[in-house]
Amino acid sequence: MSWLLNLYETYQANEEQVGKIEKKRNDQEYTLLPVSHTTQTAHLEVQVTEDGNFYYAEVINDKKDAVTLIPCTEESSSRAGKKIAPYPLHDKLIYVAGDFVAYGGKIEEPFSYYIQQLGEWANSPFSNAKVQSIYAYLKKKQLIHDLVEAGILFLDNNGQLIDKWDSKYGDKPPLYSTVTGSVESAFVRFTVYSPEKILTKVWKDPEMYESFIKFYNQHLSDRDLCYVTGEFLPSTERHANKIRNSGDKAKLISANDSRGFTYRGRFTESKQVASISYKASQKAHNALKWLINKQGKIIDNRVFLVWENGGNEVPSVTEDSYDITSLDPFANGSNPKIAFTNQEFAREFSKAMDGYKSNLSTEASINILVLDSATTGRMAVLYYRNLNKEIYFKNLVKWHTTCAWLHRYRKNEDNQPISFFGAPSTKDIAFAAYGPNASDKVVKGLMERMLPCIVEGRRIPTDIVRSALRRASNPVALEKWEWEKTLSIACALINKEEGYNLALDKENTNRDYLFGRLLAIADVFERNALDSGENRATNAIRYMNAFSQHPARTWGTIQASLQPYQVRLGKKGTYYAMLIDEVASKLKYEDFNDRPLSGKFLLGFYSQRYDLYQKKETNTVGQTKE
Repeated sequence: MSWLLNLYETYQANEEQVGKIEKKRNDQEYTLLPVSHTTQTAHLEVQVTEDGNFYYAEVINDKKDAVTLIPCTEESSSRAGKKIAPYPLHDKLIYVAGDFVAYGGKIEEPFSYYIQQLGEWANSPFSNAKVQSIYAYLKKKQLIHDLVEAGILFLDNNGQLIDKWDSKYGDKPPLYSTVTGSVESAFVRFTVYSPEKILTKVWKDPEMYESFIKFYNQHLSDRDLCYVTGEFLPSTERHANKIRNSGDKAKLISANDSRGFTYRGRFTESKQVASISYKASQKAHNALKWLINKQGKIIDNRVFLVWENGGNEVPSVTEDSYDITSLDPFANGSNPKIAFTNQEFAREFSKAMDGYKSNLSTEASINILVLDSATTGRMAVLYYRNLNKEIYFKNLVKWHTTCAWLHRYRKNEDNQPISFFGAPSTKDIAFAAYGPNASDKVVKGLMERMLPCIVEGRRIPTDIVRSALRRASNPVALEKWEWEKTLSIACALINKEEGYNLALDKENTNRDYLFGRLLAIADVFERNALDSGENRATNAIRYMNAFSQHPARTWGTIQASLQPYQVRLGKKGTYYAMLIDEVASKLKYEDFNDRPLSGKFLLGFYSQRYDLYQKKETNTVGQTKE
């Protein structure tokens, strides 16, 4: 129950945000839902006057505006199939239209249940003017008639409502195009119009929220011990759905199969397993919905969420170092902003993390939650950790400063390349290991497997590192941009275990590292000899995959192919030849063999190539490295 308690405490700490409309990057609105409220996608908006008459109706074509905050009861929030359980105010046409049967409808019960429930609210001490205006209009039973007059709904030759549009009637009207299936399932939301003053939309009015909450509290009963809060409160067995979006039917808590094997013979009732109060369930689920909209990452319906109970911003475990800190080593031009050593970057990154920690209280804790559903009705917690903020930030700093390398695949808002030093995101690791066409199922699976590596300090699974290494060692099978991205991410994963710096280590005599350096020199050697407009792969790149498996034999082929370019470059070619001799001389006699190379050769390759392309100094023959 700890994750439910932390969500409940998050709601308590952010109650001032209840009902306040926020927007995502795509301008879709969301809010921290009040208790006894949910969201629904509306198809039709009906305005009534303050004295209870029809004023105006329109079809909602903008999906961003269609999501509507509506009051709900326990029964209505979990209704399914043919069960009759009306929402208290906004609902489907079959529920809210009193003249539905008069225009061809077959059942009258939905409206009778709906209007009775709405009447109880409108006539209660907790009612307000808007509820009474809507009730006064709907009890006249003329909604279908008014919508026909307004040109929203249409009748056939027999004066009956056209439930599904047929091409024989002509072009399909907006509502029939918007609603999937029959028009009786069109969801209608109501608001009140005044010619004298501007009234807040009903679904955005805090007074409406408070009115229904107070009214519905009178109908709650059956107090029991709440396993979340530890208090005796009205309990519930019906818990919220629509967790990931307004169309999500999966529930985290459910036990509706009393005739099967749900209880496995251990209990006679579901509440004997655990009793959760209505208030705790509502607040925890509403906080979860709010957090997912605000800062959750969803991949193929799998939710990755990191939050702090106070609602303060915390860095996510799924993002890369640039997203978390925006440390751009080339922010001030061509010269790096920070030295590319793990120690230097660790200091810079730790400073950025201190900025996050300073906003959190001493007792703050960080929650990491992963959710997914195997079926349309059941959702599960796949991963959950609650960590003290010091432990969380310590592990995060360790990950981003040990799984670090220089990356060049990011772009800014102006679509200009950005270089950053640090750890890649878990999603980019998935693409590096399995390719950019990897399915969402594969990506979300890898992201889940990487979480313990970041949060708990476990080793990166060997198959992930090997897969990235294999793809990075085969550049001819990839486009140049894809290979460069895969190469830097593979180096980061390998460096997590090796602990090398990006800066070239000229004293390193490791066999694999030296072979990587030789390959990089051969690549830059040939590239400098080619014409500026010639973009073909060098022999070093073409033979890279074979080189990783049979380095001694393949190196002979690569070195032989360099002879014509040495003649073309002249004295500059002599410099590269001398550099090859210098590196090769560090290889021990017994190490010059065809034993396959480990991932260290990629670290040597990247560091040597970076050094040759970036560092400018005059060498012994008076030439400049390029």
